Amino acid sequence: MNKFRTLRADEIDCRVSTVNAYGCSLLLYKDARCDQNILDETVGAMNWMRHHSRENANCIVSIWDEAKNQWIEKEDTGTESYTEKEKGLASDSFKRACFNWGIGRELYTAPHIWVKAGDVRLEDGNGGKKITKDHFSVTEIAYEGGNITALEIRNDSLKRIVYTYGETNGKVQDDQLTKDISTQPIGTDKISAITARASSIGVDLKVILYQYGLKSIGEMTEGQFLDCIQRLNAEERKKK
Repeated sequence: MNKFRTLRADEIDCRVSTVNAYGCSLLLYKDARCDQNILDETVGAMNWMRHHSRENANCIVSIWDEAKNQWIEKEDTGTESYTEKEKGLASDSFKRACFNWGIGRELYTAPHIWVKAGDVRLEDGNGGKKITKDHFSVTEIAYEGGNITALEIRNDSLKRIVYTYGETNGKVQDDQLTKDISTQPIGTDKISAITARASSIGVDLKVILYQYGLKSIGEMTEGQFLDCIQRLNAEERKKK
């Protein structure tokens, strides 16, 4: 029976997991269409099938084994989605059954993915909780022995790379051929401006450095500077 290949970067989805004032964490996913395509590609469209039971809660993915002259089955249980519950349940149980076959199992080896504030646009949601509407994508991924060894993630909303892990090729994206000014470091005038602004409203510079993952204000980029100024203005309004 053929071994399933690892997922390409364009077959992997990024979803926001948790959000707070310091940034957001991401999880890597595959969708059901990805599983279908890889099954078709590897064993042939006529050599696999799926069955659902318990009102789509369970899915069995069967693959024909020519050597044994029989169907080999693997089964798993899914969970409902928030929308289109019946369809979401069927899709989730199918994807989990495909994990049992090894399709996309390498995603379980992903590192903890944290995108710091300044590389993601944060908003206030219900109850004052932070949310983001930014979209992310995997631009590069590498494996060794079925484990993820390199990973690069792009914030599509900000049009720049915001996370790297391991040794990536550092490929330049089409819309990054001209380097975005938001990634350039700020000058001394803006360093002084941030320092003075924070002091005037009683915000500790150590808090700002922690929020953006910086060792000094001089490491702050133009994009982070604009985000920080907006945060300081919002903090000042709260105190009035």
